[in-house]
Amino acid sequence: MILILLPSADYDPTESSVPWQALRKAGIEVRFATPQGLAAYADPRLVSIGFGPLSPMLMTRKADLDSYAQMIENEAFRQPLGYADVDPTQFAGLLIPGGHAKGMRSLLESGQARHIALQFFKAEKPVAAVCHGVLLLARTLDPDTGRSVLFGRKVTALLAATMELPAWLMTALWLGRYYRTYGQTVEAEVTAALSQKTDFVRGPIMAKRDSAQAPQLGFVVRDDHLLTARWPGDCHRFAAEWVAMLQAPSL
Repeated sequence: MILILLPSADYDPTESSVPWQALRKAGIEVRFATPQGLAAYADPRLVSIGFGPLSPMLMTRKADLDSYAQMIENEAFRQPLGYADVDPTQFAGLLIPGGHAKGMRSLLESGQARHIALQFFKAEKPVAAVCHGVLLLARTLDPDTGRSVLFGRKVTALLAATMELPAWLMTALWLGRYYRTYGQTVEAEVTAALSQKTDFVRGPIMAKRDSAQAPQLGFVVRDDHLLTARWPGDCHRFAAEWVAMLQAPSL
């Protein structure tokens, strides 16, 4: 059984539902957890409101919205655990999707969420994170070392120069800091938690969106029991490699 950590609201529908769909098709049971144990819904701008003329570039794609629509009808989604009620020993792996709107802070700033993530790392269980989800791991400190659980590992996450900052600049006139969850970029904060800057792997200069038909267009980084990806455009490959990782005999 796999645990998916969600904030109270505003996560990315692709980064949550595409891996969920892949797990379901593989016959792997999934439970969700939210801060208060209440069903949590994705960022409405990515689901329905859109971005006006920029929607074709920034909006969630229809196929991925269809996966999200199925996910929110699932009984496990409608009856999530509260963070305080999670027993990591009951789960084989942890998945942390991202998102950038304000509701994501209920996950990214949660001490309970960091405690959950730490228990998975300590038990050497598989952990997968994408986009801002990697930020939670960067902030999760191992009390034995005083360092992030990412220290000494190779990872990727939302890129500053080609993803986070361009999206912010394109939308800042009417959406303000919508695309800037924090003053520091995700890439900068994650990189600061690593043992060396070169442990942050950016992938191809020109990112291409993958799909169910072309997952190879996505980019992921695997380091032992940890799998990370950059943005929604990596999520079909991310989902496929996550399932393969969970089904590997050594795990």
